[in-house]
Amino acid sequence: MLVYYAEFFGTMLLILLGDGVVANVVLNKTKGNNSGWIVICFGWAFAVGVPAYIFTVSGASFNPALTLALAVIGKLSWSVVPGYIVAEMLGAIVGGVLVWLMYYPHWAVTDDKAGKLAVFCTAPAIRNTPWNFLSEFIGTFVLVFTLLGVAQTKSSPGFGPLIAAFIILVIGLSLGGTTGYAINPARDLGPRIAHAICPIAGKGGNDWGYAWIPVVAPICGGIVGALAVVALFG
Repeated sequence: MLVYYAEFFGTMLLILLGDGVVANVVLNKTKGNNSGWIVICFGWAFAVGVPAYIFTVSGASFNPALTLALAVIGKLSWSVVPGYIVAEMLGAIVGGVLVWLMYYPHWAVTDDKAGKLAVFCTAPAIRNTPWNFLSEFIGTFVLVFTLLGVAQTKSSPGFGPLIAAFIILVIGLSLGGTTGYAINPARDLGPRIAHAICPIAGKGGNDWGYAWIPVVAPICGGIVGALAVVALFG
C-alpha cells in the first residue's frame, strides 16, 4: 500500500505546485499575474522534481504514461499498474481541488473562462487534431526516452529527480508552446475533472472534445520512448 500512497501524494503535490504556478500567472490580482511562460515552465519543472525527491519508494512515476511504459519494458510489475494509475488520477483530482481553494478569491475577479480552464488542463494554441496529437506524442516520447536514457547510464546517483526537473523544463521551453505539454494523462484529466466538479466562479466549459488527446497521445509516446531505449541500450 505504501507505493500507492506515494503515487497519490506525489501526484497531488505535483498538481498543486504545477497548476498553482499557472494560477499565479493567469488569474487576476495575484502577485505573479502576467509573469509569463518562463515562470510556468520553471514552476512545472520543480513541481515534478520536488515530489520525485520525496516519494522514491514508488519510483516517483506520477504519470500513467510513464507507469505503462515501464510495465511494457518490464521495469514495473503489471500487478501494481492499476493501483498506480488509480492513485495518480485521484491525486491529480485532489491537487486540482486544492488549487481552486488556494486561489479562491481570484476566480471571481477573473473574467477569462479559457484562462481559468488553462489553470487546470491544457489546450492547443492552434486546434488541429493530428498535429496536436503529434505534439503530445513527441513531448512524451522525449520525456520517457530521456528519463530512461539517463537512468541506464547510472552516472548521476542521487540526481535523478533534479535531472527529471530539468527534462520537464526543457520540454516546456522547447516543445510546450503548441499544446501546453501535458505529457501526462493524470496531469491533464485529473485537474480537468476537478474543474468540472468544483463550483468555480464564472467558469466555462471543460473542452471534453479535446480531452482525449492529452490522455491517448502521451500513453502512445511514452511506450514508444521506452521501447526505443530498450532497442538502443538493451
